[in-house]
Amino acid sequence: MTERIECVVIGAGVVGLALARRLALGGREVVILEREDRFGTGISSRNSEVVHGGLYYAPGSLKARLCVEGNAALHALCRARGVAHRRCGKFIVATRPGQVEALEGLLVRGLANGVPGLALLTGAQARAAEPGLACLAALHSPSTGIVDAHGLMKALLGEAEEHGASLVLRSPVLGGEAEGGAVRLEVGGAEPLEILASRVFNCAGLGAPEVARRIRGLRPGSVPPQFLAKGTYFALAGPAPFSRLVYPVPEPAGLGVHLTLDLGGQARFGPDVEWVEEEAYDVAPARAGAFYAEIRRYWPGLPDGALRPAYAGIRPKLQGPGDPVPRDFLVQGSGDHGVPGLVNLLGIESPGLTACLALAEHCA
Repeated sequence: MTERIECVVIGAGVVGLALARRLALGGREVVILEREDRFGTGISSRNSEVVHGGLYYAPGSLKARLCVEGNAALHALCRARGVAHRRCGKFIVATRPGQVEALEGLLVRGLANGVPGLALLTGAQARAAEPGLACLAALHSPSTGIVDAHGLMKALLGEAEEHGASLVLRSPVLGGEAEGGAVRLEVGGAEPLEILASRVFNCAGLGAPEVARRIRGLRPGSVPPQFLAKGTYFALAGPAPFSRLVYPVPEPAGLGVHLTLDLGGQARFGPDVEWVEEEAYDVAPARAGAFYAEIRRYWPGLPDGALRPAYAGIRPKLQGPGDPVPRDFLVQGSGDHGVPGLVNLLGIESPGLTACLALAEHCA
């Protein structure tokens, strides 16, 4: 027997839940399919929990536009739904002479993207605000903050369910095909079933390319290769040295080993970049050695032995090792892949958490 449903969202991470909420608020019938036994176990549970300002991304890109829009929307939703968050601000720091020019470029880019409140500070001004900091200059992003990612996902799911959406756990998508302008899905689990959905939104995170390839009729070559960039985090033993987040000048594959804070005031450092072939979330204590050298560029007071293994996450990247050009979010409709009714969200790495509400609006 085939069950007919208006909208199916595949993946109950922060983006999938934000999209399900948006569709349900719009009066749509929505079912969320999640292969795991609870929501938010993938990328959404293994990140910095940072609400980005939007200054890193190329002007006009989806990342730039949706990050800035998403930042404002996320803060508003957190206030309305009582989700723990804090707009603590961030310093991006230049620790070598050649990096000051890079900060100036980030300022220009951030202003072009509409990021509010950006200010370039001298080293003395930055140290006056954060006395333990070592830098020649700093770019202050006051709209940057932190959020309880689990609390956010719980609020998104709650509001979606209040408006009729349903979450079905342990329900992996095994395959599918186009059928009369809709998409027929084969869903596994304890009770396998078939679903005929008018719209399918593939928000499966790291698994999104594989889910897309399982849909028969997809145009060959329409799903680009995905590269896995593992990032390790280390927690700081002892009190946090700064009241703001502190980031180095960004690198081609990431934002550098930065200091973030959780809502309890605990400091952690990361992520680094380690290209891997498959999912693995072990934390190798030996990686701390490189962290000490990077962190001491901007915090020379980091004590020996102060870093403790915390956790690791994986970014789904559309550019691979050695490719210096960051890729934008890829949101594909039928014109891109040939399957009516299917929307694929690919390469949703940072700032996916920040942009989740704006991404949902864009897809809806």
